[in-house]
Amino acid sequence: MAGRRSQVIVLGGGLAGLSACHTVLERGGNVLLLDKNNFLGGNSTKATSGINGAGTTAQQRLGIPDSSAIFYEDSAKSARAEIQPALTKVLTYQSGSAVEWISEQFKVDLSLVSRLGGHSHPRTHRGKEMFPGMTMTYALMEKYEDLCKSHPDRAKLIKKAKATSLIKNENGAVIGVEYEHNGATHKAYGPVVIATGGYAADFTSDSLLKKYRPEIYDLPTTNGDHCTGDGIKFALKSGANTIHMDKVQVHPTGLVDLKDPDAKVKFLAAEALRGVGGILVDANGQRFCDELGHRDYVTGQMWKNKGPFRLILNSKAGKEIEWHCKHYMGRGLMKHFKTGAEVAKEIGISASALDDTFKKYNQIAQSKNDPFGKKFFSNAPFDINDNYWVSIVCPVLHFTMGGVQIDEHSRLLGGGANATPIPGAFACGEVAGGVHGANRLGGSSLLGCVVYGRVAGASAATYLMESLTANAARRVAGVAGHLSPVSISFNGLKVTVESAGASAETSQAVVAAAAPAASAAAQAPAAAAAPAAKKTLREITTAEVAKHNKENDCWVIVNGQVLDATPFLNDHPGGKKAILIYAGKDATEEFNMMHKRDVVDKYAPEIIIGVHKA
Repeated sequence: MAGRRSQVIVLGGGLAGLSACHTVLERGGNVLLLDKNNFLGGNSTKATSGINGAGTTAQQRLGIPDSSAIFYEDSAKSARAEIQPALTKVLTYQSGSAVEWISEQFKVDLSLVSRLGGHSHPRTHRGKEMFPGMTMTYALMEKYEDLCKSHPDRAKLIKKAKATSLIKNENGAVIGVEYEHNGATHKAYGPVVIATGGYAADFTSDSLLKKYRPEIYDLPTTNGDHCTGDGIKFALKSGANTIHMDKVQVHPTGLVDLKDPDAKVKFLAAEALRGVGGILVDANGQRFCDELGHRDYVTGQMWKNKGPFRLILNSKAGKEIEWHCKHYMGRGLMKHFKTGAEVAKEIGISASALDDTFKKYNQIAQSKNDPFGKKFFSNAPFDINDNYWVSIVCPVLHFTMGGVQIDEHSRLLGGGANATPIPGAFACGEVAGGVHGANRLGGSSLLGCVVYGRVAGASAATYLMESLTANAARRVAGVAGHLSPVSISFNGLKVTVESAGASAETSQAVVAAAAPAASAAAQAPAAAAAPAAKKTLREITTAEVAKHNKENDCWVIVNGQVLDATPFLNDHPGGKKAILIYAGKDATEEFNMMHKRDVVDKYAPEIIIGVHKA
């Protein structure tokens, strides 16, 4: 049984779970990663604004006088009375090293720094292209998948594996997990890191949303349908505590698709759009809030005013975040107008009314005396003759601050009011409550994934090594009972046995028996499997592709290949709608904005049915 437990089991392949996996591997442990979806990434790939970090190289290069202490104070104000000081301190004081780890270890560009709502300094890092959540998560995902191939003795991955319960021993320690895969129930043994995400799409029969926040249950969500609080539910059954379960963040800027305005799942407008100077106006074209206020404040102001609400960026702001704007426009979620007069017509007001809003805003930006309390006015002034990027936005369920209770070492806590660690169980990412208190700052979701993913991975690896050492000690002690005289010493994980009566061969055998499976890192990579024979693809014309433009018959063209995406729609991490808007069309430009060119060949080669004949 001990050999079967010589691994850390990570549940959930988003940024938190992947950060935990890589940290365990760095610490010399072995990892089994289970994910209930067919693709890794979870909600992490959807994060659009960036990752917070204080005291980073990028900030220093830009002359931003930020620090962990300042970041802590900003986070404390956002968390309010629900702050858990020890958790917030880990989040903020390890933020700089988390950003550097992602940048250096995984070669991710995080050179751009912006200021989001509630931050006293610019500290939200992103790259020049693509959504930062996708860029970071893909980098960790691809490296982990490569390790699964090159070192299958150390890193394993099982997809479409839904964890259902934790396995505990007679002493109450977690020793493994039970999961469903391919229609059967399986068990895996080892300490467990729960990284299964939140519950902002939990519309199931035992919905946590309905239980704790029934008044917002009917709102649309930005979350994938996998975010149903599974980890919280099975952790509760194993005696775990929960904290702040009523703290659900409603984000003010879910993008409204006019072709499907009542869609339950909506795409998120990055908070960075407001960070670079975007303003919010109501149905009359009037500002109604500090656009850089906390998310719950902005949402509250929207509920007090009349919509539809629009997010407006002038040309300078749009240029600063051009990649995002073009992406939203490609999805039909943002429009580009040549003049402010065109924007006014779209809103249904006069050009002079919108011009008046712009002029008032310019005066406020110059005087720094905003009736709503706004202090930062990037890319002002606004000119009615400028060109604009505009989206209709609405409040959406976005993030759950509540979850299972952890300590600053990511140990899962149980025992009710007298909270104590449950041995062998750890949690990180959105499943872990208390990290953000009453309200999460923009840019701290990815940060929480990386920081606490690393903390959980380090704690689980330490627990694993200590368990293996203890097991080794017991095994060696059993052998030593037959040797006389004998002395046994432990130096970390290295066991030295000295016996006057035992031969050298006997001592070597004892040491070999005690060595943990984690030492498999030194083993040679497994031989690569022989490549599959390449199938012959027929030429397919644009006209033929255009006929297949429905949900039950969906073809798209991507980089010269024709894909039958029909069987793939429900598995697509970005949701089926992201594909269906290109049904029967060429999606190459949009695809390449979001993915590497080899993604289809690597993850879904079976949907390639032909070569595009232009």
